[in-house]
Amino acid sequence: MRVLITRPEPDASKLAGQLRALGHTPVLESLLSITYEKGAPAELSGVQAVLITSANGIRALAQRTAERALPVLCVGAASADAAREEGFTDVRSADGDVHALEALAQQRCVPENGPLLHVAGTVVAGDLAGALTKAGYKVDRQVLYAAQVSDELTSEARAALESGGVDAVLLFSPRTAKTFAKLVCDAHLEGACEGLRLLCLSQAVAAELGALSGAVLQVAKTPDEAALLELLT
Repeated sequence: MRVLITRPEPDASKLAGQLRALGHTPVLESLLSITYEKGAPAELSGVQAVLITSANGIRALAQRTAERALPVLCVGAASADAAREEGFTDVRSADGDVHALEALAQQRCVPENGPLLHVAGTVVAGDLAGALTKAGYKVDRQVLYAAQVSDELTSEARAALESGGVDAVLLFSPRTAKTFAKLVCDAHLEGACEGLRLLCLSQAVAAELGALSGAVLQVAKTPDEAALLELLT
């Protein structure tokens, strides 16, 4: 199967390797580019745990501190794997979405033990900090990276879509899905997406694809990469 990957690097290339091992042909079209904010070392004094909602968040934090023993609570397996790859030793995964991470934080932490640090990008999905603040926690949200969306499809992606050279598209976030739909419409390729399988990590991702009414939307059983890739079978 020819599969369009919309994730930013370095996750796009890593996922491409997984797809090749499964017998698929990856087509890379990263719709987000990640830049890490430069600045002083991250302020971790008194922090009882770090909250991570994307692999890019833990990579950004790793560039701003040498601390690796602080508890790290991650939204899912991909971000937890990235944390371990960066050398963090106390890592737990919520294996779900932002609501699951909120529940994990309340299970593992108590308000009296100090603030929680939410490492975020310039755009966030959900209100993790707000929900935990209502529950009595102090949450410090530090913006350590930015994700810039593409303003047009690459010529390679356009050609692949126009020629029917793509069987499925992997979409991991609402922002990426919204960008994909917009760029397809900007390129007047809606017709090329008739019957195209758009594989979505969650219902929130699928909700951004209404403009591509001729496509076939499929949603992973659980919001994680493994469940998303199961849709390719």
